[in-house]
Amino acid sequence: MSTFAFKALDLAGTSTRGEVEGDTKQGVASQLRGKGLIVLDIEELQPASAGDLLAGFKKVSADELTIATRQLATMVSSGMSLLRSLYVIEEQTENDKLREAFVEVRKDVEAGQALSASLQRHPDIFNELYVAMVAAGESGGILEGTLQRVADQLEKDAALRRMIKSAMVYPAVISSFAGIVLLALVTFLVPVFEDVFKDFGGELPAITKFTVFLSHLVVGRWYVLIAVAVGTVYAFRKWKGSERGKVQWDTFKLKIPMKIGTIVQKVCLARFSRTFSSLVAAGVPMLEAIEITGRTSGNKVIEHAMVQVEQSVKEGGTIAAPMRGVPEAFPSMVVQMITVGEETGALEGMLAKVADFYEEQVDAAVKALTSILEPIMIIVVGAIVGFIVIAMYLPMFKVYDQIK
Repeated sequence: MSTFAFKALDLAGTSTRGEVEGDTKQGVASQLRGKGLIVLDIEELQPASAGDLLAGFKKVSADELTIATRQLATMVSSGMSLLRSLYVIEEQTENDKLREAFVEVRKDVEAGQALSASLQRHPDIFNELYVAMVAAGESGGILEGTLQRVADQLEKDAALRRMIKSAMVYPAVISSFAGIVLLALVTFLVPVFEDVFKDFGGELPAITKFTVFLSHLVVGRWYVLIAVAVGTVYAFRKWKGSERGKVQWDTFKLKIPMKIGTIVQKVCLARFSRTFSSLVAAGVPMLEAIEITGRTSGNKVIEHAMVQVEQSVKEGGTIAAPMRGVPEAFPSMVVQMITVGEETGALEGMLAKVADFYEEQVDAAVKALTSILEPIMIIVVGAIVGFIVIAMYLPMFKVYDQIK
């Protein structure tokens, strides 16, 4: 069975185009005429080339998905039909993987499927939060407003991610520089001094022995270091991928010193509050909203807490009560605001305020941490260079003392 692209007119004389599966052009034409369309042109599409197949491995960035969602929301809210809006998105989307996903979504919608059901077939692009909000908008007849909320949610999440990434650029650059400096020193400088030390004779200081050993390891047994590094990374990723490892790692991240754990907590709370608020505002059922919020929070401690929250709500309890037992994830302020939101029926607004507060807190905390890390990283680089220099010159000082 092949894929055919067609152009046709509907009963109102409006031009339409699309793709359908069929064995022959005649069969496709009969299929289209059965739908009341006047066929203008049918063309068989060629199989995907190797370049097209490689394009399928391309990732969809958060910004690309946000822009496409915002465009779709704008067109639907302006009165344009969903199907026509999807056609426009196809033509405007530059990312091949995202465009192909929208092509498949449009085909499913043409076949009569709900938009949320067709989006759910592409979980690598449209996550649970996205699909759940769209489904709620469809069931409530407010799809255009829901799509706007989805776009807002994506933009907030992308902004938070950019904030964290930008803050990590400086430490990453300095750490990489320090590693390169250390590697260059032990590879090229230490062997030169080692030849000089052989002429001196005698016992070398402990730090000099360690530096020479490190140089031999890097120069002569580099493959051992690579094997150890690869094995360590593999073991760490395997441990972190296990259920127990995820909990332990996420718990550890919340307790990292130098305010890093505090920033991690604030990031998780900002994402949790924004997601929960968006789901409630979109009309997603409370139990489903709690479940999705837990799974998309990005932290197993919060996810497990949300399981307890879901159980509490099922039993007729409150959302805030189980959160009080997890102070490392939910500070007292968050619990109190959620309690007030439940009591006054303004949970959505309270969650949005919590999200705004913690997003501002993350921005301030990241800037403060960056200002602290800058001198620390400089001191670390200086200490590495200083250690190597002292280790190389210490034997010379000993020889000088013996000469005196």
